[in-house]
Amino acid sequence: MRNAICGAVLALAGLGAAGPAAAQTCGGVYTVERGDSLSLIADSQYRDAGKWTVVHSSNLDAIGQNPNNIRVGMRLRLRCIDGLPTGLPGGQSVTETEAAAPEPTALVVAPGNAATRRKINILTGSDFWPFTDKSLPKGGVLTDVVQAAMEAADPEQGFAIHWVDDWASHHEPLLSNALLDIGFPWFQPDCESDPETYRCANLLFSESMFEVLMLLFVDKERPIAFNSAADLEGRLICRPAGYSTYIFDQHGRNWLRDGVITLEAGASPGDCLRLLTEGKVDGVVLNEFLGRGKIKEMGLEERVVVAQGQPISVDGNHMVVHKSHPDGPALLAVFEEGLAKIRADGRYQKIIDEHMSRVWAGF
Repeated sequence: MRNAICGAVLALAGLGAAGPAAAQTCGGVYTVERGDSLSLIADSQYRDAGKWTVVHSSNLDAIGQNPNNIRVGMRLRLRCIDGLPTGLPGGQSVTETEAAAPEPTALVVAPGNAATRRKINILTGSDFWPFTDKSLPKGGVLTDVVQAAMEAADPEQGFAIHWVDDWASHHEPLLSNALLDIGFPWFQPDCESDPETYRCANLLFSESMFEVLMLLFVDKERPIAFNSAADLEGRLICRPAGYSTYIFDQHGRNWLRDGVITLEAGASPGDCLRLLTEGKVDGVVLNEFLGRGKIKEMGLEERVVVAQGQPISVDGNHMVVHKSHPDGPALLAVFEEGLAKIRADGRYQKIIDEHMSRVWAGF
């Protein structure tokens, strides 16, 4: 096997010291008023209309994929980001928020040994910010979720998380040969529309751990909006080479098959954004966090923006197991049992809020 399999992850978590007591609260519940839109809510509560996507993604269960599906009286949960919003009901005190946020700590990776084969061996990799990366606090938001869910499930045989940064090896051969048991995080295609695509034909998926918006990023000097396929007809869209393209041909869409759009395969997310600013493509499709992070890294905040309208899609992040694994369904059931427990007792939401508040504060 061309990859050395790293051993179990030992998470080192440190808590920052709480600041002085304060009556002010951060985050909470916002009730939609007449005339509101997600942009107006973001502008009034976060002082940044561009943060409409964080309002959307934090309330996908209520709003759905179309950000215009809000109504008067709807209660929206707003995360605490950089101390905003303040004064909303249900918010945390500033001291609670500060105490809940750990200082960034590295993960220590120990060499594996034969004993770990008796455990449920879970596979992930780095360089998928902010979801999984050894350098992120607690290994990233989804590593933290998986760790908490498996601890809640408390399987008799125990479990271990392994890091293999060659993502191309995860499905084949590591999971397909049961060299490791289950892996995360993976997007699930529309298997009803295309059951023969590799992931649908070969993998079983858990319930989604976290939904992410796939957004269209455009040049502020050549803005386009996305509300329907007609808005993208004839457009040249960049998606990095190796990234999934099923989002363009699912749920009744046939954008690639019918030639509605033309796809440009950039060498990397940064290459796609460069092509955009050079006027060589009309838009770039990336997940929200990757796109915003790369824009900041390249200093393009004043040039590249999220297209007005709707997300291209909303994709869930899943735990997967190869269909050839003899214990595959049972292993997924263990994970889902733990995930249900931490959702029910509030630990899941606390983990998400802790990480997402940090991530959004960095944009």
